[in-house]
Amino acid sequence: MSGADDRKITDHPESWAVEDTVERFRSPKVAMRTDWVRMPGAGGRPEVVQRDMFVHPGAVAVVALDEAGRVLLLRQYRHAVGHQLWELPAGMRDVDGEPPVRTAQRELLEEAGFRAATWHELAEAFPSPGFSTERVIVYLARNLTEVPAAEIDFERVHEEADMPVEWVPLEEAVQAALNGRLHNASTLIGVLAAQAAVRDGLATLRPALG
Repeated sequence: MSGADDRKITDHPESWAVEDTVERFRSPKVAMRTDWVRMPGAGGRPEVVQRDMFVHPGAVAVVALDEAGRVLLLRQYRHAVGHQLWELPAGMRDVDGEPPVRTAQRELLEEAGFRAATWHELAEAFPSPGFSTERVIVYLARNLTEVPAAEIDFERVHEEADMPVEWVPLEEAVQAALNGRLHNASTLIGVLAAQAAVRDGLATLRPALG
């Protein structure tokens, strides 16, 4: 396939006209909204259609890869799905004006106790584009340094109070994803993207901007 053909398969921003909008719910971090959207309709006859949306500030996730080729996973209880899930360090972009890579650095430190000297962007995804505005950016973090707990100004509470940490060989994490043993969307995206990046010698990685 030629380069010109490659560019045809590229997502792009677009916004259809909204005739009306109503906010149904708002909490400190998220909201629910209904838009009435003007759509093309069948036979060229435009129609206005109701669409309910979960308004989310976005999130980040981090594939922390050590020199032995292992990825760091945390186990966390997720009440909405009734599961203990093995996940990448991750978090919502809930600090106004904070660049996403800075959020990722903060989450890696707070949740796992590590800093990384080298950061790249692995993938960007809309986990549930049919009804949610959430956008997740997944980063690759390398050249890791463990930070003593006494130097981390963060208290883990609630679900985060008991999060076991495991260093898993990347290939083992990929097999867990393919065998249906991992379910968190950002984790699936992250470990599979990291495998592809490592296979390509990390030559295709994008710099982490911000």
